[in-house]
Amino acid sequence: MLQFDRFTLANGLRVIVHQDKATPMVAVNILYDVGARDEEENRTGFAHLFEHLMFGGSVNIPEYDEPLQMAGGENNAYTTNDITNYYIQLPLKNIETAFWLESDRMLSLAFSEKSLDVQRKVVSEEFKEHYLNKPYGDAWHQLRKLAYTTHPYKWPTIGLNLEQIETAQLDDVKAFFFKHYRPKNAVMCVAGNVTTEEVRALAEKWFGDIPAGDAYVRNIPAEPRQETDRQLEVHANVPLDALYKAWHIPGRLTPPYYACDLITEIMGSGYSSRLYLKLVKELQLFSNINCYHTGSLDAGMIVIEGKLREGRTADEANAAIEAEIERLVNGGVTEDELQKAKNKIEAMIAFEDMSLLNRANNLAFYELLGGAEMINDEWDKYKQVTTQFLQATAKEVFRKGNCNTMYYLKTEATTAAQ
Repeated sequence: MLQFDRFTLANGLRVIVHQDKATPMVAVNILYDVGARDEEENRTGFAHLFEHLMFGGSVNIPEYDEPLQMAGGENNAYTTNDITNYYIQLPLKNIETAFWLESDRMLSLAFSEKSLDVQRKVVSEEFKEHYLNKPYGDAWHQLRKLAYTTHPYKWPTIGLNLEQIETAQLDDVKAFFFKHYRPKNAVMCVAGNVTTEEVRALAEKWFGDIPAGDAYVRNIPAEPRQETDRQLEVHANVPLDALYKAWHIPGRLTPPYYACDLITEIMGSGYSSRLYLKLVKELQLFSNINCYHTGSLDAGMIVIEGKLREGRTADEANAAIEAEIERLVNGGVTEDELQKAKNKIEAMIAFEDMSLLNRANNLAFYELLGGAEMINDEWDKYKQVTTQFLQATAKEVFRKGNCNTMYYLKTEATTAAQ
């Protein structure tokens, strides 16, 4: 069980303190409650653009990385559809460097046309390299547009298209920053051989005077219940035909979420999973296949994706997946299968807890979800899933009308999937 303390500054910044006396390092994690779902449809990719801009210099610090490297630290960040997370790990004796750096860029970035132009070009090149020029690179653009009609999950974190990134204006960028990257919209977790009193003093010194900002009220349209199965064909210059199938699932804070996580373990995680044993090893329809879920805070998706073997058709591959889904829905899973999946998740949770950075990240994330103490209840949520509840969840998720199928076919293919 992870122990922690928490306090909140007058400007609304929530602070979590996790003491670990066994490490000479300290982790400082700052999570902003903003992701791609908080963007406007005509200005997408901003949350991810900010992941880059936040390293481009702040109001008093022209270079972010140099002082951190001088202090023996390392840092990184990531953006999802739901959150943006920044983290630093450095020797405990230099902890104040982390507070100094993070507070200055929360206070204000060094907004300039030059900085924006540099980071715009970086993100544009990333878009071209990973989403336009890479085989299957636009698969998630296509799949999200197919599965979502209303919710902003219909675009990926990189953005809807290259044009919106290339035409991002400085005024738009400033407005996005001061709307979302404020103390009221952030959670800081400090983990290491520190006391709450020490962290409180540093937090007050470096973050206490930053203006709170207006409370952001999220008003995102819910995705309507899907009642009709959808299909899409994409033709591209790729080495193998691929098949993607996606079903809507309930959000992160619902009991079915945990059943869905276990379903993905049983169906498509590793060489002993149902889909691998049947469709890769026995029937030799796919060269590889995976089943996973998006982990979204709002209603997300379970996805099955695989590359087909040469000479096999997308139709027969799709029929084989449907047969395995039907076997799950009608027959459920065995107690042994469920226990094995639970064991893997328990091991994963324990492994994550070994890393100081992971603990800092996860405590901040659960505080955002509703309370850092939820991290200690997570395993119990999985333990409560029975074979009966898992099967009932599978029946609802894999119901007729909830499926989105995308055939991603080689351009030279002459026969289209029906």
